[in-house]
Amino acid sequence: MTSSNQQPIPAARPIIGEEEIEAAVRVLRTGRVVQGPEVAAFEEGFSELVDGRHCVAVNSGTSALHLLLLALGIGPGDEVIVPSFTFAATANVVRLVGADPVFADINADDYGLSPAAVEAAITPRTAAIMPVHLYGHPAAMVELMAIAAKHKLAVVEDACQAHAAALNGTPVGAFGAGGTFSFYPTKNMHSLEGGMVSTGDAEIARTLRLLRNQGMEQRYANEIIGVNMRLTDVAAAVGRVQLTKLGGWTEQRIANAAYLTEHITAPNVTTPVVAPGARHIYHQYTIRFSGDRDAAMAKLTEAGVGNAVYYPTPVHRLRPFWEPDQKAGRNWDLPETERAAAEVISLPVHPSLSAEDLDRIVVAVNDLGEKL
Repeated sequence: MTSSNQQPIPAARPIIGEEEIEAAVRVLRTGRVVQGPEVAAFEEGFSELVDGRHCVAVNSGTSALHLLLLALGIGPGDEVIVPSFTFAATANVVRLVGADPVFADINADDYGLSPAAVEAAITPRTAAIMPVHLYGHPAAMVELMAIAAKHKLAVVEDACQAHAAALNGTPVGAFGAGGTFSFYPTKNMHSLEGGMVSTGDAEIARTLRLLRNQGMEQRYANEIIGVNMRLTDVAAAVGRVQLTKLGGWTEQRIANAAYLTEHITAPNVTTPVVAPGARHIYHQYTIRFSGDRDAAMAKLTEAGVGNAVYYPTPVHRLRPFWEPDQKAGRNWDLPETERAAAEVISLPVHPSLSAEDLDRIVVAVNDLGEKL
């Protein structure tokens, strides 16, 4: 139980400091607040995280995924292979462009798409593979890229939780035809709200810029059908400040995770596994609990340790996907997905944690081995 002088440790803590506030106010005073110089500067700065790829800023991570699929020409009649153990946006955008999500199972250790499951899911209609770098751990990109090359498929990286993660020295967002990032307030860095697409293809980048701005590069000279998914300069200014802090915050997350992994010893808890060559940036520190998870989470909450489940219901079981698939006679066999959804618990790992906070988390988790 939390003592009277101890505040609960939040599962996540968005950081908005004076520098972010000053940047937002500075832009507001200029009167140029949408798709202006701050956005361009933010794109240029973020490009350094993805091996110098073209970067296109939009208003959310979901928009980034949506527009990238459109820019790649994916639509009705196409299939996109996705994990079911992810946030619904990953599959939502596939439906939004008129394509069909095909759910493949995940690896037990890193929660990313299983290359074997992906290979087995490919059909003549498959147009793309969409790996998710879940919790900040890179997916098995070497194997997935090889599969994509063999079958001539596009690879769309959902890196919305993985800013600055890498595999064998290559940053996520720099493997496939394009990568997407989210700047929602609880992400490792944010812009209040926003998203980014990275791509190595200049034509795809230009198409993305047209799509986000009603199909225009020059005002009133519409070239294609587009939408309004622009990022504001206020958001970009905040993002630019956060970008300067991301390196330090990332190292703190990695250090916090290392401390937790070293000191959590409860026999009914499995700490995160990091694949060889992977740089896990711990958007979430996610354990597996073999027991009564609801009781475990209640005990953690009672001890003042914030916790959450990402994600309790696999996407293929959500109503918008389950009902159409059942009508079409599609049934997905995803045992690792189902097991992960039943066992995972995410614990605080954010850079605001103190040494005392880390010790409290360790004690609370280790108590689960004695009390449950």
